[in-house]
Amino acid sequence: MASLRSRIALALIRKKLPEIVAGDPVAELGDGLHIAVVGSGSPLPDEKRGNPCVAVIANGKVYVVDAGEGASETINRMGIDAGRIELLLLTHFHSDHIGGLGSVNLQRWVAEGTDTPMRVLGPPGVERVVKGYNDAYRLDRSYRTAHHGEEFVDPAIGAMVPEEFPVPDEGEANVVLEDDGLVVTAFEVDHSPVTPVVGFRFDYKGRSAVISADTVYSGNLVKASRNTDLLLHDALSQELLLMVAKAQTDAGNPARGKILADVTDYHATAPQAADAARQAGARALALTHVVPPLPLKGLEEVYLADAPKRFDGPLWIAADGDLYSLPPEGGLKRSNLIKRR
Repeated sequence: MASLRSRIALALIRKKLPEIVAGDPVAELGDGLHIAVVGSGSPLPDEKRGNPCVAVIANGKVYVVDAGEGASETINRMGIDAGRIELLLLTHFHSDHIGGLGSVNLQRWVAEGTDTPMRVLGPPGVERVVKGYNDAYRLDRSYRTAHHGEEFVDPAIGAMVPEEFPVPDEGEANVVLEDDGLVVTAFEVDHSPVTPVVGFRFDYKGRSAVISADTVYSGNLVKASRNTDLLLHDALSQELLLMVAKAQTDAGNPARGKILADVTDYHATAPQAADAARQAGARALALTHVVPPLPLKGLEEVYLADAPKRFDGPLWIAADGDLYSLPPEGGLKRSNLIKRR
C-alpha cells in the first residue's frame, strides 16, 4: 500500500504537471533580443555550472551558440522548447563546446512540429565535427524510428546539416546569418594554439549582444563589440587556478597540475574582460566560462579581482539559467529561467 507521503507527492505532481508541460517561457517574452545562459562553466567539474552554451532568442526563435555537455538537459530545465531551435552556431571545436551537440539535436528532432534538420553553422572544421556526430548517432536514429514510427521521428530530418563560413580577416566582422531582422556577425578571437575560433555579435531592432567565445584579451573583440548593450565574455582567475594546479602537483598529480596551469595562458581574466568592455563602450558585462569553480561565495571577489574598478557598468558573474532581456525601447532586465520554474 502506498504511503501517505507518496500519495501526496503523486497528487502534487499530477496537479503541477500540466502547467510544467504547457509552459513556454519563450512565448512569454516580449519583443526584443534575449540572451539565455545555458552553461556558464568549463571542462572542470562544477556542480553549479554546465559546459558552455548560450541560447539567443529573437522573434520567438532560438539560436543556440555552442553545445557543451549537459546543454540539452539545461535547456529543458529552463523550459525552452527544443522545437524552437532555429539553428546552432559553433565558435570552435574544443570538447566542452561540442560535447552536447548530439543530445541537443536529438531533443530538437523529436520535438513537436519539427520538420527540418538542424543547421549547424561554424568555421572550417564544422563539417568534420557534424559528420562525426551524425555517424555516431546513426544507429540511435534507426532504433528510435523503428520504435516510434516515421510519423513521429522522421529519419529524413534526424541528421544535422553543417554550414561552413570563412574566418573573417584580421579586424573584420562578416555577416553569417540574417533572419527575420536578426543579423549575426562573426569575428576572429585569440585562443591560441586553438584555431579557428570566432565570437558572434547579434543585432536585432537596435539592440545588440556579443558572445566572446574563448579568448585572451582581443582587439578584434573590442572592435566588434562597439557600443553593444551586453558583452558576454569568458574569464578565469589566474590566482585561483594556479592554486588548484599547485595542489594537484603537490598531491602527486603533475600532469593534471601542468594542464591546469597551461589553461591560464589562453583565457582572459575578469579584469581583462572588464578592460575590453570599457574600451568597446559596452553597456553591461556578464562573465562566463567561469574557471575554476567557485564553491564558496567569498571566492567571487577573488575571481573578479579589480574588474569592478575597470568597468563601471553593470557587471555580473553569469549563472546557468540567467536571462538578459533587451527590449527595443531600451533597458536591460536580468532574471533566471531555472529559478522561475
